[in-house]
Amino acid sequence: MASENKRLIVYQVMTRLFGNDAKQMCRFGSIEQNGCGKMADFTQRALEQIRSLGCTHVWFTGIIEHATQTDYSSYGIAKDHPAVVKGRAGSPYAIKDYYDVDPDLARQVPLRMKEFENLVRRTHRAGLKVVIDFVPNHVARQYHSDACPEGVIDLGATDNVQQAYSADNDFYYIPDQQFSPQFPLTDAQGNMYVEYPAKATGNDCFTATPTVNDWYETVKLNYGTEENGTWHKMLDILLFWASKGIDAFRCDMAEMVPCQFWSWVIPQVKAQYPHLIFIAEVYNPGLYRKFIHEGHFDYLYDKVGLYDTLRSVVCGNSASSITACWQQVDDIHDHMLNFLENHDEQRLASDFFAGNAEKGKPALLVSALMRSNPFMIYFGQELGERGMDEEGFSGRDGRTTIFDYWAIDTVRRWHNEGKCDGSLLTEQEKLLRSYYQRVLNLCNDEKALREGEFFDIMYANYDNAMMNTHRQFAFLRKADKELVLVVANFDEQGCQTSIRVPRHAFDYLHIPVSLRSVKATDLLTQTRCSVVLHPEHTVDVTLPPLGGIVLKMNL
Repeated sequence: MASENKRLIVYQVMTRLFGNDAKQMCRFGSIEQNGCGKMADFTQRALEQIRSLGCTHVWFTGIIEHATQTDYSSYGIAKDHPAVVKGRAGSPYAIKDYYDVDPDLARQVPLRMKEFENLVRRTHRAGLKVVIDFVPNHVARQYHSDACPEGVIDLGATDNVQQAYSADNDFYYIPDQQFSPQFPLTDAQGNMYVEYPAKATGNDCFTATPTVNDWYETVKLNYGTEENGTWHKMLDILLFWASKGIDAFRCDMAEMVPCQFWSWVIPQVKAQYPHLIFIAEVYNPGLYRKFIHEGHFDYLYDKVGLYDTLRSVVCGNSASSITACWQQVDDIHDHMLNFLENHDEQRLASDFFAGNAEKGKPALLVSALMRSNPFMIYFGQELGERGMDEEGFSGRDGRTTIFDYWAIDTVRRWHNEGKCDGSLLTEQEKLLRSYYQRVLNLCNDEKALREGEFFDIMYANYDNAMMNTHRQFAFLRKADKELVLVVANFDEQGCQTSIRVPRHAFDYLHIPVSLRSVKATDLLTQTRCSVVLHPEHTVDVTLPPLGGIVLKMNL
C-alpha cells in the first residue's frame, strides 16, 4: 500500500495536452498545426503546483510509444499506416514499442528516453510519485520495437502464423484470411494497409472483419492458460520501466488478461521493486476480490460502483443509494480507487453529464472523504473543464480527446505559458480550483480523513423530517479524539438541516456521550460553531447549495 502513511491522491494528465499553449486549433490538425505538449512542460513550478493541489502521484498518460500518423521515420521510427491509427496523434493505448517513449512528447526526439528520466527526477524532487500506463492486453497493429534491449525477441517474431492459437504464439491469428474490417483500409494516396493472415483484434474480436466500433487499431496478445513466452516478455517490460524509477503502474484493461498472469508477474516485480504500486482497470465486480487476493493488485477502479452511483446522484437520483454502493465493497474498500473523471469518462461539466462543474462538489466530498482509499482527479477537472470541443477523431462527446493534437482551454489558461499561476482563469474557475485544493489537502492533513474509522449515519435519518435524504448524504470519520461529520448537499438550494447521530455510532466510534457543547470547525470555510453530541439531540447545520460541510470536533 501507500508509503509514509499517506493517502494516494492521483493527478491524471494527458501528457501531450498539458503544456500545449496554442490558442488556435483546427479540427483533425497535425502536430505542426495544433502543437503538442512536451514532458519538459512539467517544470518544477508546474509539478509543485500539482502537489499543492493535494496530490501525491502524477499519472503521466501516454508515455510509452504508440502508433501515430506523424512521420518520425527520419529518426529511425517506422511509419504507421493511417488506416489503422485512430486520430492524427493516435491512441496512447495502441502501443507500438513497449521499450520506447512517445516521440511526440520530446523536445529532442533522439533524447526522448533521457527526457523521460529527467521528468521522473523532477517529479520526485517536487515531492510527487510517478504513475505510467502498462498496456498488457493489446498492441498496435504494426507493433515493432526498434528500441528494445539487445537480445529481446520482438512480439510475434517467432509466431507460427498458420495456427489460430498456439501456446508459443504472442498473437492470435485468423489463418488464410486477410484483415478486412468493415471500412476502407487506404490512406489519402490510396495505399492499402495489408495484413495477412489477419490477427485477432484487441477487444477479443476473433474475426478478420472488425467493425469501426471495435478496437480495430490493436492486436490481442495471447496469454494462453498458463505461463508462456508472452508472460516472460511482459515481465521484462515491467522490469524495464520499473528500473527507470517510476512508482506505480496503471494496468489498462487488466481484467482482459488472465488473473494467473498477474498472480505470477506482480510478486516478481515487487521482489525487486517492493515500493511499486499496481492499479488495475477492472470493471467486473465479480472479479474484484480475485484480482486483489490472487492477482496481488494494490488498487482497482471503483467505476461501476461509486463512480456510476455518484454520477446518477449528481443527475438527480437519490443520495440514499450511496449506502448500498459502499456496502458492496466494504470488505475491500481500502483497495478501491475512487474518481469522478478520467480519460474514458465524460467531463462532469459537459452537456452529457452534469452540465455544471459546481454539481460535482458534493460528489467530491463523498468520493474523496468517505474512506481512506485513493482518490484520482483528471487534469482540468479542478478548473471545470467541459470537454465540449470537437477535436477531430474525438467528436463532441463530453470527453477530452486522447486521439488528437489539441490544447485544452482551461488548462492552457491555468498553465499560462509556464507561469502556472492561473491568472487567466475566471473567478469561478479560481474558486473551483481552490475548493478542490481544500478538499484534497484535507485527505492527508486531517488524521480522521487520512486513516480514521468510517460510519454511515444515513439509516438513522430516513425518517428525519429535518433532513432531505434524497439530496443529502452524511457520514462520520474518527481518529483518536478527533471526530469529523461530513454532510454533502446535492441540491441546488442551501438549507438548514438537523442530523441525527445514532447511539450505535457513539458505541462503535467510542464517542463520549454528553449534553455539553463541543466546539466545531467547518474545515472548508473555517466557520466555527458549537454542537451537542448526544443520541437524543440533533446536530444542526447550515448547508450551502451544491456543496457541504466538513465539521471537525475535538472530543
